[in-house]
Amino acid sequence: RNMSSAGPEGRKKMRECNGLIDSLVYYIQGAIADHEPNDKATENCVCILHNLSYQLETELPETYTQSIYMQKRNISSNDKTPGCFGTRSRKVKEKQQDTPLPEEKSNPRGVESLWHSTLIRIYLSLIAKSTRNYTQEASLGALQNLTAGTGPMPFAVARTVVQKANGLPSIRTILHISHPTVKKTAVSLLRNLSRNTSLQNDIAREVLPDLVSILPESVQGSDIVAETAASICYTLYNLTQNSSHNARLLLSAHGLPKIIAISMNDSNMFSKASRAASVLLYSLWSHTDLHSAYKK
Repeated sequence: RNMSSAGPEGRKKMRECNGLIDSLVYYIQGAIADHEPNDKATENCVCILHNLSYQLETELPETYTQSIYMQKRNISSNDKTPGCFGTRSRKVKEKQQDTPLPEEKSNPRGVESLWHSTLIRIYLSLIAKSTRNYTQEASLGALQNLTAGTGPMPFAVARTVVQKANGLPSIRTILHISHPTVKKTAVSLLRNLSRNTSLQNDIAREVLPDLVSILPESVQGSDIVAETAASICYTLYNLTQNSSHNARLLLSAHGLPKIIAISMNDSNMFSKASRAASVLLYSLWSHTDLHSAYKK
């Protein structure tokens, strides 16, 4: 577990170690099957997999990037960006959301397991069944890592979490637990998921009222509170930017007074949350059909 957080070279060596990832996944599967999701060894295994999924998209060996991004390369003949992971235009990124991954292998091995739907379902199971904060946080964090990029892999993982594995109810439950770092990681994961336009309505229907309910009345307190509030605002921004219906949902959940209060907080410590709330307000005002409701 310590070694897995030793940086890019350490992660690379551990990903390449024959049988290591498979053994970790095998152990966790056994623990879940035996109804023992709270033991320390399971926590260690999940924390290792969490660390090994960090920066995965950018650190994958070329043999994987070639197959994963093969379909993507024909999106635009005008895309001059070198390599697979450079900065791309918004247009290209949007098209990538519709670029499917190659068909999943039924028996993944090694590094392939890290983004496979089997492990995604294991993380969601641990989020639902474990009561250990570190295990929950590592499971959420691994999914956050896997959905952090802009290529087809993160969007495929996001679709698995939201639509194929029905993971939103488990994540929604986590939003209401008291441990602040677990809640912060859950919100960061939702922020990543909400960038996928094809999933925004599903996410809004399932968790938008919950996000509003955990949004603080003000951001006085710790840095974690401020960062969580900022992430919530950016998630709500993603969910409402292109949907007047979702903006109305936010309004009916009594989110507007909270967002206004956060936007007016001028403390330097909480400027990130204030800025995020201001961006959200500006976006909400773009729905002209809701102006009268806003004023009321």
